[in-house]
Amino acid sequence: MNALYTTTALTLLAASAAQAHELNITTPGDQRCIVSNGIPNHEVGTWREGAVVEPQDHLFCVDAMPEDTGTITDKGVFISGMTLTGIPLRPGTAEWYNPDADPDADRPWTRDRSSGWNVEGVGGLIMDAQNAHVDGDGMYHYHGIPEAVMTNLDGTLFAYAADGFEIHYVGGDIQSSYQLKEGEREGGNAPEGVHDGTYVQDWEYVEGSGDLDQCNGTMFDGEYRYYATDTYPFFPRCFRGDVTEAALGGGDRPERPVENDG
Repeated sequence: MNALYTTTALTLLAASAAQAHELNITTPGDQRCIVSNGIPNHEVGTWREGAVVEPQDHLFCVDAMPEDTGTITDKGVFISGMTLTGIPLRPGTAEWYNPDADPDADRPWTRDRSSGWNVEGVGGLIMDAQNAHVDGDGMYHYHGIPEAVMTNLDGTLFAYAADGFEIHYVGGDIQSSYQLKEGEREGGNAPEGVHDGTYVQDWEYVEGSGDLDQCNGTMFDGEYRYYATDTYPFFPRCFRGDVTEAALGGGDRPERPVENDG
């Protein structure tokens, strides 16, 4: 069965700080479903003035027995995965370098993709101590490793990916195969400076340079699994199993919320 992701923001007046963390994980039939209100079980913030965590109505159902399809989905996935604590993984951003934008502005990025330089969340946008922030609907989500969650794992299982495969975390014991490119950025619309990780395009996959494949996964005891890593890409950004249209931005999922730099 394919992966399924749907989430609907609740319209509530109460701020997130007054809400309790709610979570339920079930395995109906051949699916595994994580239901949560999107409130993390740790402290959050701060970001820009007025940005708060709002309760959500997350329903994240994935194949409980995923299979490698032999093909890779690497475009347009809305949610990379969901943690066992019910918080979405969204490593990508909607922000792009714009040579015409004011570099001294609070938001020097725009939604204009023409430069080809996509802002990386960790190091590029405003995050709290858990490498997370909220989008325009107050949905709290992780762009990088949340230490408050990792230090309380029961084992290594951290999350489930959008295709149902497990996401594990073992700290520095396993390394991604993405490396920073050398030298200065090049191209007519390129940002000035060296490849320092501010942009997704500062990174490249170098097969064999680490332990993992291009989707941040590998075989373990005869089964494929993804890993969360301390360095880019942090979480899988492509998928080897089936991902439905809902997770790809189609289906009945509501319109994608807008990133707002926290």
